[in-house]
Amino acid sequence: MTIIYEDEILRQIKKGKIPKDIFELFDHAFVALDTTNDLNLFDIKRLRSNSKRSYFRMRKNKYRAIFYIEDKNYHVVSIANREEAYKQW
Repeated sequence: MTIIYEDEILRQIKKGKIPKDIFELFDHAFVALDTTNDLNLFDIKRLRSNSKRSYFRMRKNKYRAIFYIEDKNYHVVSIANREEAYKQW
């Protein structure tokens, strides 16, 4: 299994829009999730969506990571503070 971050997330980290310590929190959590495959270990909930994919959110402090699972890979599409994350989704 692999953790794949969208290019926009990586750009936001370089620009400082996502604090590095917050990114590291999420990265460590996704590595642990990748190791255990247990969605119940963290504060993860399925989001309601009209698309065929099932999206999930992981909560860390005031930030949310939105991701989906495909072919046993975690695709992280957004890391944002609470207000911004739910405006997108």
